[in-house]
Amino acid sequence: MLVEGPFQDTMKRLKELVEIVKPSLVVSVGDIVTSHMLEEGISLDVLLVDNKTMRKPIQPIIVEVDQTLYAKNPPGTITDEAWATIKQAIAQKGRTKVIIDGEEDLLTVVTVLSAPDNAFVVYGQPQVGIVVIKVSEEVKEKMQRIIDLMIDSSKS
Repeated sequence: MLVEGPFQDTMKRLKELVEIVKPSLVVSVGDIVTSHMLEEGISLDVLLVDNKTMRKPIQPIIVEVDQTLYAKNPPGTITDEAWATIKQAIAQKGRTKVIIDGEEDLLTVVTVLSAPDNAFVVYGQPQVGIVVIKVSEEVKEKMQRIIDLMIDSSKS
């Protein structure tokens, strides 16, 4: 679901969605959306960041977490290391921060495939708003098709 508007509006709407749906897990993908969610007091279980916005370095997000994990993931790829790290982060108890050395953009797909049903995966849509994905089997099937297409195109 695309939630359009400035961050004040999108975060207010996201907060309402979290209260109504009571997701099994809340995961943010991206530094800007993560920092806005934290500022608004939206409870996060997993934060996936690369300390960049629009591929430019930014100040790292300082937040109390139960553990911090690291993975390499070059731009335009999905590494096995990043996939395993995201799975590990989602399986952990408490709040986990995953710092990606490279780029986290494509890792939204991995996050959705790794998350339990009824989880929220949230990422920013620059100049537009945020995207909130409610994980379900149907959504996972769509994400798996994306992965399959990426694998097929890399073979040709």
